[in-house]
Amino acid sequence: MQTKHPVLRTIPSSGEKIPAIGMGTWLTFDAGNSESKRKELKEVLRIFWENGGKLIDSSPMYGSSEKVVGDLITDLKFKKNFLATKVWTNGEANGISQMQQSFQKMQTARMDLMQVHNLVDAEIHLKTLRKWKAEGKIRYIGITHYLVNAYPELMQLIKNEKPDFVQFNYNMAVRDAEKKLLPFCADTGIAVINNRPFDGGDLFRRINGKTLPSWTKDYDIRNWAQFFLKYIISHPAVTCAIPATSKQSHMHENIGALYGSLPDPAARNKMADFFDKL
Repeated sequence: MQTKHPVLRTIPSSGEKIPAIGMGTWLTFDAGNSESKRKELKEVLRIFWENGGKLIDSSPMYGSSEKVVGDLITDLKFKKNFLATKVWTNGEANGISQMQQSFQKMQTARMDLMQVHNLVDAEIHLKTLRKWKAEGKIRYIGITHYLVNAYPELMQLIKNEKPDFVQFNYNMAVRDAEKKLLPFCADTGIAVINNRPFDGGDLFRRINGKTLPSWTKDYDIRNWAQFFLKYIISHPAVTCAIPATSKQSHMHENIGALYGSLPDPAARNKMADFFDKL
């Protein structure tokens, strides 16, 4: 278990602080009833939680992931979680039904964050989410996407609807968000969750066989996962990055990015230049 203090970030709409490294569940937690897969995932969750992790992001789009998360958290008796999931369907009634199922699968009476997945029928679902937030069923409202060409629509919805969170893709290979979207989020006062922090695994294929530069030790970077993650969470507009894994060793690497020094702007430029030359 880590003994240093984790990197925490503030949710602008409330002032609540959450750890800057969370956990995604796309593909990795779609374990169904497999006892062997669930056993491994249980240990992945234990490592995450014991080392300061809190935010767990899922979706009904991710197969059995919501139920697997709910079952394992209940089994582990974890109390201090920040559960996030999404609504991914068309129509008000369908959205309400799907979200009610998510509550049941994740075994919670109140969801910390409910997001409109990939902006599907966003205006309709956001009306329900505002109502549910007022009633105390959910704590925060969010919108998500994973493609760069969705950034203009995300920005327009942020401006019009003022959600608490926005989730989008950002990593060392796809830095388009640095141009307009991340500064816009900072100016607007919205929490940012970054998905695809490893670009679907492509970042690791790109550095295969390469050695970390020695100067990364100055920022407590001990492996490539931490190189990629610390680049993301060192951006001042980023609230949380959500790498996904089903392996204990990878979780140890990922959650390690939550500790130690973060790169300053000069170091971030150095990291980007180094990566671009690979």
